[in-house]
Amino acid sequence: MVVPRPPVPTVSFVDEYCQAYQHLFPKVRSLENFKYLIIGMISEIKRKSLTGIAKVVGLKNEQSLHHFLTVSPGDVKGCQQLRLSLILERVDGKKVILIIDETGEKKREILQIMWRDNILGISAR
Repeated sequence: MVVPRPPVPTVSFVDEYCQAYQHLFPKVRSLENFKYLIIGMISEIKRKSLTGIAKVVGLKNEQSLHHFLTVSPGDVKGCQQLRLSLILERVDGKKVILIIDETGEKKREILQIMWRDNILGISAR
């Protein structure tokens, strides 16, 4: 039996966090791309596109990240359940402050609709 190679090390706290998820990814490359996406999401790049994330983590292009998101053999439900259980374990009944980042397309779409309706309303008068 061939022993799989260890994943490429990244930022130490991301590597430590992702160790809990390692059993959910049968391929080392899937785990590596999972780590790259996490690094990209917490990085300070303005746009969190796959192309931008690929540049930040040192990949030639975004193709491997795209394949990870579309055809990865990883267990999505298992990732969600593990993430929630890790959060609950960390909170352990303590009071916490939850910050929700509302950045995203939905907000922008609403503003565009409001702007369009306002312009149409003004021009209709």
